[in-house]
Amino acid sequence: MADEAKAKGNAAFSAGNFTDAIKHFTDAIAIAPSNHVLYSNRSAAYASLNQYSEALSDAKKTVDLKPDWSKAYSRLGAAHHGLCQYDDAISAYKQGLEIDPNNETLKSGLSDAQSAQSAANSSSSSSRSRPPPNNLFGDAFGADMWAKLTADPATRLYMQQPDFVKMMQDLQRNPSNLNLYLKDQRVMQALSVLLNIKMQSAGDDMEMPDSDSPPVERKRPADEAEPVKEKKREPEPVAPEPEPMEVSEEREVKEKKEQAQKEKEAGNAAYKKKDFETAIGHYSKALELYDGDISFLTNRAAVYLEMGKYDECIKDCDKAVERGRELRSDYKMVARALTRKGTALVKMAKTSKDYEPAIETFQKALTEHRNPDTLKRLNDAERAKKELEQQEYYDPELADKEREKGNEYFKEQKYPDAIKHYTESLRRNPKDVRAYSNRAACYTKLGAMPEGLKDAEKCIELDPKFTKGYTRKGAIQFFMKEFDKALETYQEGLKYDPQNQELLDGVRSCVQQINRASRGDLTPDELKERQAKAMQDPEIQNILTDPVMGQVCFIQCIEGPTREPKGSTGSHEESIGDEQDPKTDKRWDCADEIEEVLFSQMNPINSVIQMDLLRKNPFCLLCLPSLVIFSAAIDRHRRPPPLPLALPQPLPPPLQPPQSFTTYPTIVDHQP
Repeated sequence: MADEAKAKGNAAFSAGNFTDAIKHFTDAIAIAPSNHVLYSNRSAAYASLNQYSEALSDAKKTVDLKPDWSKAYSRLGAAHHGLCQYDDAISAYKQGLEIDPNNETLKSGLSDAQSAQSAANSSSSSSRSRPPPNNLFGDAFGADMWAKLTADPATRLYMQQPDFVKMMQDLQRNPSNLNLYLKDQRVMQALSVLLNIKMQSAGDDMEMPDSDSPPVERKRPADEAEPVKEKKREPEPVAPEPEPMEVSEEREVKEKKEQAQKEKEAGNAAYKKKDFETAIGHYSKALELYDGDISFLTNRAAVYLEMGKYDECIKDCDKAVERGRELRSDYKMVARALTRKGTALVKMAKTSKDYEPAIETFQKALTEHRNPDTLKRLNDAERAKKELEQQEYYDPELADKEREKGNEYFKEQKYPDAIKHYTESLRRNPKDVRAYSNRAACYTKLGAMPEGLKDAEKCIELDPKFTKGYTRKGAIQFFMKEFDKALETYQEGLKYDPQNQELLDGVRSCVQQINRASRGDLTPDELKERQAKAMQDPEIQNILTDPVMGQVCFIQCIEGPTREPKGSTGSHEESIGDEQDPKTDKRWDCADEIEEVLFSQMNPINSVIQMDLLRKNPFCLLCLPSLVIFSAAIDRHRRPPPLPLALPQPLPPPLQPPQSFTTYPTIVDHQP
């Protein structure tokens, strides 16, 4: 953006549109306010409009930004000269010559300023406002002469011809020598440009010399004496026409940028070799050559970070962020600088509060660019801060006091207040199993079983021999009607304290509930609740989704119990006794319902339906396979081996058969 505005300003200056040039340079300065070349160009444009006060302001700004640049003092001297401040102009030119002693522009400007000062001192106060009679064109060869000649297309090409430049320098030093050069058409053309008039002469229709051809000689009249011929000079190679504004400076900046990149590569190589001092030297040299790339600063900050010089690293990162915003650098580079600053702050952190600026820096980096590495560093910093806060907050004595307060509230049945004090006690001492156990008891009183179960499990995790944790956990599981899990918890606690009465009572209660369920001594609501929990059990879900077990159920329900035709005298009928009517035989009460399910869905029998039918008729032989499967999952203390694909004969019954039956029907073994 700034380069584009600068190019427009150069084009306008070359065309003589100094007002437009000032506008474009001003736009470029708004984008890059630290670019000294832009102020120098605008100073020249102001000087071309004789606005020397503005030119002086820009020249001073140029010197402030680049005090080691000789061109800045040339602008400063020209502005002082235009304001008739000859002493200041001479001082500015001398300062520039101290930096670049061979600069012809500074030498010429110094000579002009000294001549003007001498003329001003020798002339009277009445004649200062007008030139002497023999110097009628003295004002035309002022400090802005070179800018006007360069801006005009007609005289711009002459500036590349050494003999013309020497003539104009002589005229600038001594304008009274104008008569010596009036015969030269180029001088007349330059004079018309400087005086802003159009002069008619015989040479107006002459062809202007090109930049790559020597000047065309003027034809002499016949009566004019032939001038003394000077020694013919060899034609010097003429360079291509440069841009009118600061071309040499731009070329110099480009060369310095290339050198800076080489220094950066050398620094990277030294960094890989762990030669940090050498790497810092290369990065510093690159910054001296070119300051328009913040990667030099971020790389040097990385070296400081490796060396443990965190303060220097943070300073370089701050400079990189500030400079990057001025240059409108890539947001990824700015984010990298912020990330390295945050890493240095983390390395320096000693307390939990020291992590706050680091976390803030990482968050700013993520707003610039969401880098996974930066996000990981942020999470690590937040985790470290939390751990350090816990360590700083750790106080076992205060933890015991808070726990005692919680015990008092527990006795008063103020369970929410008790939980508050137990929580504060755990913050003071996160490894106190007694506080976890007491808080689990409060949660149990409030009916918050999941929270109480977590605290009870935390007790066992911190101290596996703490039997109170097993009693808390078993009691919560018992209240949740998970009797098999509660039994396992009580039995685990008895390993560490076999004589613990609470654990023994818990085991006895769980066994009673399990035996009660095994006998079928359950209300319909309790049975439905157990069925719902059984269906949520992962083991039950695996059984239901197992295709082999589904096929077994299908075979047993289809081909297991078969009706004997009337009049049959098979062994089955004889073993059972007198023939039973299927309509009055309870064994077939649910056969029609199961048959409808089988042949309508063509899937293995839904186990929930089977269990519901089994509840209606406990002696239904069709539901016998499902009963075997569910009894293996629900009654965990009775774990029969998995049913094979080919069921043994006879099938072991999970329930006691009716007394009227002496044997079970033979089940045909079928392979799926």
